[in-house]
Amino acid sequence: MEIRIQPIRFEASQQLESFIQKKVAKLEKYFDGIIAAEVVLKVIKPESAMNKEASIKLEVPGPDLFATKTSDTFEESIDIVVEALEKQLVKLKEKQRSK
Repeated sequence: MEIRIQPIRFEASQQLESFIQKKVAKLEKYFDGIIAAEVVLKVIKPESAMNKEASIKLEVPGPDLFATKTSDTFEESIDIVVEALEKQLVKLKEKQRSK
């Protein structure tokens, strides 16, 4: 699976990028057919709390899966987004099995 990380209007640290790589790579244990993951990171209003938005688009056979969350840190946002995508992947796998 190819993982692309795209920070918008800021520079992502190496530590943050490796955290994202590790978390997103874990999604492969839920579904083998993931082609690529595109991670977009945004700081919404720099002076406010709950301003770190992370969204992940997974390219899979069929319709792409997408989730986005906002919280105080990018790590927290990534954790929540990955959880949401895990649920979507499990549903997708069950749907494919039932066919």
